[in-house]
Amino acid sequence: MPNLASWHPQIVHFVVALLFVGLAMRLVAFTPYFRFTNYAATTLLVVGTIAAILAVKSGLEAHDPVERIPGTRPLVVEHEEGGETTRNIFIAVSLLELAALGLTYRGTWSRYARYLYVGSAALGIWGAAELFETAEHGGELVYSYGGGPGLRTGDPQDVQRLLLAGLYSESRIDRREGRGADAAVLVNEMARRFPGDTSVRFLHAESLLLDSKNPRAALAAVDSIRVAPKDGRLRSRQAALKADIYLALGQADSARAFLSQAIADFPQNTRLKTKLDSIAGGGARGGR
Repeated sequence: MPNLASWHPQIVHFVVALLFVGLAMRLVAFTPYFRFTNYAATTLLVVGTIAAILAVKSGLEAHDPVERIPGTRPLVVEHEEGGETTRNIFIAVSLLELAALGLTYRGTWSRYARYLYVGSAALGIWGAAELFETAEHGGELVYSYGGGPGLRTGDPQDVQRLLLAGLYSESRIDRREGRGADAAVLVNEMARRFPGDTSVRFLHAESLLLDSKNPRAALAAVDSIRVAPKDGRLRSRQAALKADIYLALGQADSARAFLSQAIADFPQNTRLKTKLDSIAGGGARGGR
């Protein structure tokens, strides 16, 4: 059987959807309403169990790179054990479902099928609790430990994007917490590793102004960025940042002139108009 590691995220979403909906239909089938849910429940629970088997296989094949991230191993082990427990419970559920279906077709034994369905529902509730806990651990691995983004495909560019996201997010935290020097180090690393990325170049210029408190270097950095004349988003960003730099240099007239030109080119940009009004009213002395 092929290696399914890269398919793990897709497979687990099918597991969650199929088994939870299948269990809900099994419970509804005990009521006098919506009789069709009886066979629908069996179908969904069996197909969901097959997906769970594949999910465990793909997860075991995908765990090595994630497990090597410092601090993740205990959570990876717990996630794997939860997945195996969930799989085993729903294998038992599927066997009960198929046995009950067989009794139903036997006719004379059909009255005993209900007991098997009750057992299936009881096990299914237990399995659903295990499934929820396992899914929660999987989400924690991905979103709290980065155990997935950048690693799933094995593409080095994915890892670079993961690094960029981490540097950006941590630099914002450092700036918010008043650690300007640390933020500057991280943004400088972004600029070193991704020199051709226009967004990174803007971040670097902004960091020179806000973190390094060096508006002249920031101005040189902004001026080095070439923006297409019709690119409203980047022109707006450039104008707003350059106005902040001029204000930090004590050149409010230059800030107003630059904003006025940008507004003339993009008259629908209310953000630039608001910034210009704040300068005209004596506000906004640096920073964004």
